[in-house]
Amino acid sequence: MEKIKLEYTHNHSVANITFDDGKGNVMDHIMIEEIQSVLNDIKSDNSLKLIVFQGAGNHFSFGASVEEHQKDFAAAMLHEFHNLFYTLRDIGIPTAAKISGQCLGGGLEFAAMCNIMFADKTAKMGQPEILLGVFAPAASVIIPEKIGYARSDELLITGRTIGAEEALNMGLVNQLFENKEEMNVGLNAWIEQHILPKSATSLRYGVKAARIRFNHILTNFLPQVEAIYVNDLMETQDANEGVAAFLEKRKPEWVGNIVNQLEED
Repeated sequence: MEKIKLEYTHNHSVANITFDDGKGNVMDHIMIEEIQSVLNDIKSDNSLKLIVFQGAGNHFSFGASVEEHQKDFAAAMLHEFHNLFYTLRDIGIPTAAKISGQCLGGGLEFAAMCNIMFADKTAKMGQPEILLGVFAPAASVIIPEKIGYARSDELLITGRTIGAEEALNMGLVNQLFENKEEMNVGLNAWIEQHILPKSATSLRYGVKAARIRFNHILTNFLPQVEAIYVNDLMETQDANEGVAAFLEKRKPEWVGNIVNQLEED
């Protein structure tokens, strides 16, 4: 595998998946395909009790590839990316995200899909897509289920980045640690106390039962939000301008007036 690493610990009870592309762990189509391949391989492993996701180096993930948010690639990219969420929904194995540094955009969407989120004090989280003239499809469905609409609306509309302590206070993060080393120790203690003594089979049914409402919402609404992104948003001038401006490292020039744009099309 080119951009992820898989390691088993705790007598093969825990699968550790590390994002590792050397450049902020950007989730491009190669990394997404590799994650999907690994999940497909391990989903039938009846001995697994937990999957832990983390980023190599100082950051969890800068997010999905902005280049692949361009109009010609957006539909395929979102389809592949969202399939990861449906796979996690279906396998039912408990999941945990271990977050250091930047966890932005698609990185935060993926982390928020996990059952448990651990972070250290270097963590910075946000959905900055709106700053590029687009929005975060998966986060628009998942984040409200995690922290409620009052908090999620503000994050999704402003695109601001929050620190680890604020994420903890709003309920997005479950446990916060001083640094990465302490987080590793704390997560290991949590696994030994709360995961290893339990039945792997019962954990899977427990996750599916605990998430029956969450999974219903994900299944019914994520395809709708994806369609809005691909069929409506990407037909506007501002969405394409925002992505182009980011890639060209310049300030975007917004046009607005979405009604006229759609009528002209």
